[in-house]
Parts: sequence; structure tokens; C-alpha cells
Amino acid sequence: MSEGVSTDTVLAIDIGGTKILGALVSGAAIKEAVDMPTPASGDPRAWIADLLTRAPGWRGRFSRVGAAVTGIVENGRWSALNPKTLSIPPDYPLTAMLAELAGVSAIALNDAQAAAWGEFDLGAGQGTRNCVFLTISTGIGGGVVAEGQLLKGMAGHFGQFLSDIADNTPIENRAAGRWMAEAARSQGHATDARGVFKAASEGEGWADSIIALSAHRIATLCANIQLGLAPEKIIIGGSIGLAPGFIARIAALFSDLPSRQRPTLVAAQLGGRAGIVGIARIALSSEGNTTNQRENNHA
Repeated sequence: MSEGVSTDTVLAIDIGGTKILGALVSGAAIKEAVDMPTPASGDPRAWIADLLTRAPGWRGRFSRVGAAVTGIVENGRWSALNPKTLSIPPDYPLTAMLAELAGVSAIALNDAQAAAWGEFDLGAGQGTRNCVFLTISTGIGGGVVAEGQLLKGMAGHFGQFLSDIADNTPIENRAAGRWMAEAARSQGHATDARGVFKAASEGEGWADSIIALSAHRIATLCANIQLGLAPEKIIIGGSIGLAPGFIARIAALFSDLPSRQRPTLVAAQLGGRAGIVGIARIALSSEGNTTNQRENNHA
């Protein structure tokens, strides 16, 4: 290890549908951060190179790099699940590219899986052994911790659950932020999801109806997650999930369910930091063994 390199500091990168965030992370502390809009298309290598040029002073100050990305990561290779959220070349060699550009070992996971581990380890999931993280923003993602172990690969991609078997449309295309904007435009309102929430707060019925329909669909998703996985908590995050009153709207729809089938919803505590904190914790664990990391830290 070179002199000056902090062995507990990770260069954590979060690549989402709208923004790329890079930060130096130690524990739950973000020492420095830079961000940039996510390009609509192109080579992810150019995106990371651009990000690194925005923080030239970071070189030599981190021991590993971890990336939390939208889509699916298997064996270090990255593929999109929903091109509407982010379009990338298929089977992209993400960890190899990161290691080459950063000059240290690299690990990558789906962003919601990384956030699930961050919340489990240091946020709203502390004290549980089984929890689900559900993020609702531009799209919908998730992560599952079962018996203290983070499930990887395809696990937790709840946004890809079908909204209707007849047309194969993912539920995130019928409930998340991009859908809210599309629904608003179809009614003659040129705005985004943030604008929909603002209009609803001002008493606009059309906006409230869009939010109510989204909450209804998310409530159905949560009820199915509860039946399928029986988590102690479903942790809700994301810009829409954490919008004022949205969790309460979802929870209100559980009133007719038998008590043992009602999900326990809690707000994420790490906010937008969950993904980069989670991937940093995983990057520092031995070979990404998150089970051992948790047990060593909380025994």
C-alpha cells in the first residue's frame, strides 16, 4: 500500500438513471463528493474518467473502489434491466474498467442492493436479520438481506415485477418517477415527478390522483414482498419513496390485511448516501463477504 493511502477509505461511485455520484467514504462518513448528470448514452468508461478528472486530488487516498449501479451485475459485468432507466452496452466489464482507471481493486453491485446493505448495517435495518430495501425514484429497485446475508445477482429487482401479465410491463413503468411525469404530460401538464408532488400539495386533483395510483401499486408490491419474503422491515428510500406523506399513503392501504400479512414500513435513514456507504462497506469486507462483515462489526 502506498504511503498516504487510507486503508479504510473507499472511492465509492453510485451510477443512477439521472446522476453519477463519486465520494471518498470511510464508515458512514462521506469525506468528499462530486457529482455529474448521467449521460443518456455512450461508454461508461468515459463517464468514470470524467468523474475522476473532477476530483484529481483523490488519487492515492483510497484503497479500493466500489460501484453501485442501476441494473444487474454478475461476475463483474454490468447489464441493463430497463433501458428506459439507463441504457448501457450489454455485459459491460465494469469492475475491470474501474480497477484499470482507479488503479486499485474494484467491486460492483446493483445500487439498490448496495443501499440495502448500507441500511442494514448502519441505517434503518439495524437490529434485524431479515429486511428488504425498496427504493422508489426514477425507477424502482430493491435489495434483500436474508439471515444477515445480502442476496446478489437478480435478487431484489422488484421494479421488474410485472404490473400485468398480459403486457409484460415492469411495475416501475407504472408507478415510479418517470411514469409520474408521463402521466402528467398525458393530462396536459408538462412537469416531472417533483412537479407532480408540488401540484398535489397545492390541491391539484390531477396530481393527487397520480400519486394515489402510484401508492396503490407500490402497496400491492409491498404486500407481495411481505408474503414472499416475510421481512421484519421494508425500508423505503428514494426521492419519491421519501416524499412527504408517501409512505403513509402506502401504509394506509394495508388496513384490510390480516395483521400478520401487513408489512412494517420504515423510512430509510441514510437517504442518498445509502448506496455509496453500502458499497464502501462491502468493498472493505474480505472478498465482499458481507455476512462476516456484519457479524464482526456487531457481534
